[in-house]
Amino acid sequence: MQTTNCFHCGDPCDRQLITFEEKSFCCSGCKTVYEIFSTNDLSHYYDLQEAAGTTPNAIEGKYDFLDNEDIISKLLEFNDGNVQIVNLYIPTIHCSSCIWILENLNKLNKHVTSSQVDFPKKTIRVTYQKEFSLKNLVLLLAKIGYEPYISLEDFEGKKKATDRSLIYKLGVAGFAFGNVMFLSFPEYFDLGSSAASGGEYWLNKYQNLFRWLMFIFSLPVVFYAGWDYFVSAFKGLRAKLLNIDVPIALGILVLFLRSTFDIAFNFGSGFFDSLTGLVFFLLLGKFFQQRTYSFLSFERDYKSYFPIAITRLKTDGKEETVPVQHIEKGDRILIRNEEMIPVDGTLVYGNAQIDYSFVSGESEPVTKEIGEQVFAGGKQLNGVIEMKASKSVSQSYLTQLWGNAVFKTDKSTTFQNLTDSIGKRFTIAVLSIAFISTAFWLYVDPSKALNVFTAVLIIACPCAIALASPFTLGNMLRIFGKKKFYIKNTQTIEQLAKIDTAIFDKTGTITTSQKSTAYYEGMPLTPEEESILKNTIRASNHPLSRSLYDLLKEQNIITLDEYEEHIGKGLESSKGAIKMKIGSANFVGKALSENVLDTSMHISANNTYKGRYIFQNQYREGLSTTFKNMSQTMSLAILSGDNEGEKSRLEAILPKLTPLFFNQKPEHKLAFIKTLQEQGKKVLMVGDGLNDAGALAQSNVGIAISENINVFSPACDAILDASKFQQLYSYILASKKAMGVIKMSFILSLLYNCVGLYFAVTGQLEPVIAAILMPLSSISIVIFTTIMTNLIGRKLS
Repeated sequence: MQTTNCFHCGDPCDRQLITFEEKSFCCSGCKTVYEIFSTNDLSHYYDLQEAAGTTPNAIEGKYDFLDNEDIISKLLEFNDGNVQIVNLYIPTIHCSSCIWILENLNKLNKHVTSSQVDFPKKTIRVTYQKEFSLKNLVLLLAKIGYEPYISLEDFEGKKKATDRSLIYKLGVAGFAFGNVMFLSFPEYFDLGSSAASGGEYWLNKYQNLFRWLMFIFSLPVVFYAGWDYFVSAFKGLRAKLLNIDVPIALGILVLFLRSTFDIAFNFGSGFFDSLTGLVFFLLLGKFFQQRTYSFLSFERDYKSYFPIAITRLKTDGKEETVPVQHIEKGDRILIRNEEMIPVDGTLVYGNAQIDYSFVSGESEPVTKEIGEQVFAGGKQLNGVIEMKASKSVSQSYLTQLWGNAVFKTDKSTTFQNLTDSIGKRFTIAVLSIAFISTAFWLYVDPSKALNVFTAVLIIACPCAIALASPFTLGNMLRIFGKKKFYIKNTQTIEQLAKIDTAIFDKTGTITTSQKSTAYYEGMPLTPEEESILKNTIRASNHPLSRSLYDLLKEQNIITLDEYEEHIGKGLESSKGAIKMKIGSANFVGKALSENVLDTSMHISANNTYKGRYIFQNQYREGLSTTFKNMSQTMSLAILSGDNEGEKSRLEAILPKLTPLFFNQKPEHKLAFIKTLQEQGKKVLMVGDGLNDAGALAQSNVGIAISENINVFSPACDAILDASKFQQLYSYILASKKAMGVIKMSFILSLLYNCVGLYFAVTGQLEPVIAAILMPLSSISIVIFTTIMTNLIGRKLS
């Protein structure tokens, strides 16, 4: 009798058969999900993978607790009154169809803005309108068969239970392997031969018992410890994909069936020792990989902090600059114009106009009043504000925001594409070699055929190829982070290795504000004007503003009536009857003669020109050496928004014929980089993170220099602590060396597979030895990449 399977979930329709649009469904829930998908033009879900769905459960009244505002506030990641963001764990995510449907939730409900799946963690991050409500979102997910698992323990800081299933499976396989080896000893030494040939009597008498005991020990190994290989292979085949687990599952199955056949018909003892040893060593390799990977992830999340500084206000009102990770609950923090809010908290001073596009993708600024909550990831747009932190900084949350889909650029990676293409063809090649070599041995020596078939399936492994890139680049991320060079993701390292042109901003990038001096030239400022000047530049993050703020004498903190920053031009503010402009000569309305060339901040009050602060630029230590070294392998240029006052000084410091461009507005810098890229150049842009956001985003790699200011910007690919500026070229060279390590790993992996397949095909390799060598190949690649990258890291200072 032919079984009818459900079109949606693939389960047999034995209890109930519902036919709709000439398709069979096992229950009304599956039929409903199909109707939802088809009416919303989402039936492509079934093209990606047949019967990929899960049967929705009855959940009437189950999520009524999500009407409670206290519970909702614990679960939400972000809530500005209009937009809410939540991260939900969905255990039923298992394939590409799941990802596709969950990332198209906005087609099922117009209130969902975006949804992003993290497949390894089985989580989905959903941005939606508040009017839709968290409860309705959860009900929608449950209705289409993706019911989230919500445990409030997770949000109360309790430790999550560790998944120990792999350890249990490893224990079962190890126990069975040891016992099967013990029971196989008589077979190894031929002690159980027939009595006629002088074998041991008792071993001879209980030989069949020993063999059946080996069979019993192999059952939990095949159907428990090794079951994941069968499940993965089945899912791959169902999706019309040949993954690496297909040959492994086939090898385990063939060994088990052949061994059972041997002892059932008394042809021999079978290969139960090879079978149990195979699964044990495969799981041991998997366990080692998992532990190593989690170690690297831990290093990345908790040790590589953003090298950005936050201004914390002490109890006496004094300001101090501290690293972002030192912010604790209850700290009072100063947020300047265009700065990112590093942590959730409450607004205690100032007019907040916050741009949450970094978090939610919504570009409309949100106005907040004193006492209202502000969220990490927002950018202050209207002068200076003060806030009180309601928790400590979550480094992993900032990392997640930085990699948010809203800011993803299509910078493809060669090694990932290469790994994917090798993986797709590898299994087909292995299966072909296995069947051809088995056919050959069946003709030449049938006794070797099974060993050859199994050994070929097991020994060949693309895992080493797949591991080379993530382990090398993952370890380099960790090493760079420890050296105060924080990189957005592994793709950036690959891009950095290809750089052939480097563009530098001047002010705040190759100059330092730490040792700068300035003197005033012009009409004296009244005390009121001095106070407004100090409070205006207090709100700005421009390097010259920061320098002048530190040089001016202390003033009382006042709230400005108006404040506006014009990028690339200057600042505008007002208090009472005084309107002040600070910035370039043109901006404040002062016509300068051609021969006045220096770095200045001009000041006007009520449209009357008052004077200017003239800065003595202090260039970064090691600048000349850094540029000299870089010029040997790449083209360099300076793009400055300043005038040509420093041209002769720069020409003396920098390598000869280095192009110097002055009076460059942000849009000019962006266009310059675009032109270079059109010529086939791979461009690195080094700037201050805020004024150069457009150029940083346009470049192949954008690096923001951080010096006692919060320069965190989603536009940049990396942040470099200013104290490490002279190490920049060594970091680029380290990235190139890391690419070399990956290439060497690919060659080693290829050699391993060629040599291993040679011994397997020629019948010189036992399956159990193949099972030992297979994880060893992966482990050796992990060890090789870790040692090599650590050696590269040691040479960095």
